[in-house]
Amino acid sequence: MATAKPLYDRLSKNITAYAPEEAREMAFMLLDHYFGLRKTDVLTDKPLPPNRTEPDWFRILERLNRQEPIQHVIGTTIFCGLEFEVSPDVLIPRPETEDLVRLIMHDFADRTDDVPIVDIGTGSGCIAVTLARFLPQSVVTGWDVSEDALALARQNARHLNADVTFAIQDILNVTPDFGQQYDVVVSNPPYVTRSEAAGMDRNVLDYEPDLALFVDDNDPLVFYKAVADFCTRHLTRNGACYVEINERFGTATQQVFTERGFSNIQVYKDIHGKDRSIRAAF
Repeated sequence: MATAKPLYDRLSKNITAYAPEEAREMAFMLLDHYFGLRKTDVLTDKPLPPNRTEPDWFRILERLNRQEPIQHVIGTTIFCGLEFEVSPDVLIPRPETEDLVRLIMHDFADRTDDVPIVDIGTGSGCIAVTLARFLPQSVVTGWDVSEDALALARQNARHLNADVTFAIQDILNVTPDFGQQYDVVVSNPPYVTRSEAAGMDRNVLDYEPDLALFVDDNDPLVFYKAVADFCTRHLTRNGACYVEINERFGTATQQVFTERGFSNIQVYKDIHGKDRSIRAAF
């Protein structure tokens, strides 16, 4: 009977486009996805499930060694404990964004009335869907400029039984007579400058959408200005705005909110000690 450890060893050895430690983690992910085997199952050399069809490992390894993200290869990723479908139409959710979501859930955990939330640039829907699932009093809307992204976000919401309203909306061109008010405005907008692309890995540059990644160097805070302007009209006085940011522009992004009348602004660092998110309230 075939067991997990020899297959794990073969896969990790043949994922050659990455450092050995990354290759081993990818091999664990593959065995988890295709066979439902956790790390402990692999390390204790449990039998492979007898009734599962073995995937085309040659094709999978070929894609990984072209540095196609493993999340695209298997079609899913885990975000806040939920499994989201991903595609080249959306950014792959990152752990840093989980921290932003947890901050919102912590801040509004004790609210008993409805909490209207808008997620600007929703992409896969990971922020919107997670808040809808884990913050029961939330009433969540997700915006994006991409129909393809919204189609995937709606699919994720259906699969995860999350009640989210999705709509096409461009934060740079919000309808002037838009009247809705929100307790939470959250956004992980494009914040990587074009000049930073040279230092980025191929698995990001070649496979994730430019539209969701990059902003022009001559106005790197354009989306934060638009979000902050939107908040001056549509954020309730008891609410807060939450944004993920470029580590290079923590102070400058904070200033964007200060200039628009926000008086309670915190910059949060990620696990690497880099400026990664901002919470702003009036």
